[in-house]
Amino acid sequence: MNQDGLRVTSTFRRAAGGRHLGKGAITAAIATFTALAGHAVAAPSAALIEAAKKEGQLTTIALPHDWCGYGAVIAGFKAKYGIQINELNPDAGSGDEVEAIKANKGNKGPQAPDVIDVGLSFGPTAQAAGLLQPYKVSTWSSIPDSAKEKDGYWYGDYYGVLAFEVNTDMIDKVPADWPDLLKPDYKNAIALAGDPRSANQAIQAVYAAGLSQAKGDASKAGAAGLSYFGTMNKNGNFVPVIGKAASLAQGTTPVIVRWDYNALSDRDTLKGNPKVAVVVPKTGVVAGVYVQGISAYAPHPNAAKLWMEYLYSDEGQLGWLAGYCHPIRFKDLEANKKIPAALLAKLPPPSAYKNVVFPTLDEQNASKTLITKQWDQVVGANVK
Repeated sequence: MNQDGLRVTSTFRRAAGGRHLGKGAITAAIATFTALAGHAVAAPSAALIEAAKKEGQLTTIALPHDWCGYGAVIAGFKAKYGIQINELNPDAGSGDEVEAIKANKGNKGPQAPDVIDVGLSFGPTAQAAGLLQPYKVSTWSSIPDSAKEKDGYWYGDYYGVLAFEVNTDMIDKVPADWPDLLKPDYKNAIALAGDPRSANQAIQAVYAAGLSQAKGDASKAGAAGLSYFGTMNKNGNFVPVIGKAASLAQGTTPVIVRWDYNALSDRDTLKGNPKVAVVVPKTGVVAGVYVQGISAYAPHPNAAKLWMEYLYSDEGQLGWLAGYCHPIRFKDLEANKKIPAALLAKLPPPSAYKNVVFPTLDEQNASKTLITKQWDQVVGANVK
């Protein structure tokens, strides 16, 4: 996203049948998502809305517009409440988000994030460090207990699985599973979508590869994943750059391991130039839950709370689903028949997710510590 915010997101383009959108079309796209959502099961109080509007601004971090449909979600929030959003470093990783709160504890200026969206394991660590404040959204009861901290310090927002995003104009043989990526067919081809020393998406990719190698043994997944990527690097298959849609299209990283929702969004955005295949591997199918939290030092605490209310409303949750993410309230929305068939049809078939694994928080913490500390030693690739 450029600084003046004029680039149209892929989510909006899908809503308008792939056409370039002007201001009127953007407004129409927002209205479409609102209509899809209907009325949320609960709503923020008038007092909160008034207090948030008085603050007049929300500062976010690490929310690229093509990630999980965030472009439409951000625009929807601004249109609904008239509150401006100051977007910091859209390419930051989960670790960077937590560090941004630490670095700006006494700062009420534009570099202090109000809210964070981080990998599951980063929520409890940020809470333990005193960096988050509790808040329970009005739809709290419909968030599964397993995906939220009991007092509201953090709560799951959406999830996806690690998949292979493949430029099929360059790659003749599309990989089907993790062992394939070690073959000579993929020399100088494979990248992660982040730095495994700090970014949750990359850490989980290493874990997923390890889970495949360890035949499902979570206790061995971290070490096995490091060994796997060490072999990949020695084979000359690993490209030590952060893979993005642009590098995929240019052929710098014709295979990227990333969340399925990001890969599917890229497929839409690139519109066949190049052709993109999105493959959920046969083994090591790891689901990653991301969580929301409000900074304990938020300069705009009421706007932050209102943002959470919007994200966990039917409208916000369906906005994420339109961006190919499974929202955390998916089962509740499904049970109440609030999910349009057109949205479900855009997702991979249920069979692709039959072997999906949801690592426990303890498993994630153990593997995160091992992977972030030993990546340099075992793999020796400086991802930039």
